[in-house]
Amino acid sequence: MSRTNGLTLPVPAPVARAAAPAAAAPGAGSIITLDRVTKVYGANGTRVHALAGVSLSVERGEMVAIMGQSGCGKTTLLNCASGLDDVTSGSVSIAGQDIATLSDKARTTFRAHNMGFVFQTYNLLPVLSAVENVELPLVVSGVSPKEARQRAQAALERVGLRAQGEKRPAQLSGGQRQRVTIARSLVNNPEIVWADEPTGALDSRTADDIITLMETLNEDQGLTFVIVTHDAAVGARCHRIIHMVDGAIVHEERLR
Repeated sequence: MSRTNGLTLPVPAPVARAAAPAAAAPGAGSIITLDRVTKVYGANGTRVHALAGVSLSVERGEMVAIMGQSGCGKTTLLNCASGLDDVTSGSVSIAGQDIATLSDKARTTFRAHNMGFVFQTYNLLPVLSAVENVELPLVVSGVSPKEARQRAQAALERVGLRAQGEKRPAQLSGGQRQRVTIARSLVNNPEIVWADEPTGALDSRTADDIITLMETLNEDQGLTFVIVTHDAAVGARCHRIIHMVDGAIVHEERLR
């Protein structure tokens, strides 16, 4: 067992430290491939077709926005593409791995080693400091406390918050809390970061700062970002915008 600021956590067998991804410019090959993916919720007369045969490819080092009105399937697409949710039919391949063939446990491990997640509501534990929140995924994965702390501090450094590491979420601004969330998403050195409305709870100036940070991580470190957003200003900062209507991709814009 391991303790983090009073919380007792189960610690499985140690895992190897993930290697930092090499910087990759868009065009370096597909890292995400969806082929005719459908997602149906409910049964009989209450069936809802949330995704209607979506096919999509995202290249390594690309920064892609998924846009559309509420209820169009943006978050469902992110959840299915990242393996947080099962698809009804079709296939999803991440870095050459068909994630549908993995058991729930193997899929969870695959996500932990290859993906990071950023959410609108931060999902930070209020009783933990910023650095403790960032190191938590490493602690529960069996990384030694010393290494977990070093990697968490390094991740906070990457987002400009190392000096705030001992503060709890309530002591941080909304923009700082989102930076902590981004640091947590980076701590395992993922190849892909999935972001669901990462600026939705922020004012326009802070939102601009967060997207600038994501752009820097994308350009300098080759991270692949898939961002669900309602904000056209966020979409305009990406390489490509995927427009969705009623569970289907209806248009793509290549911006750069």
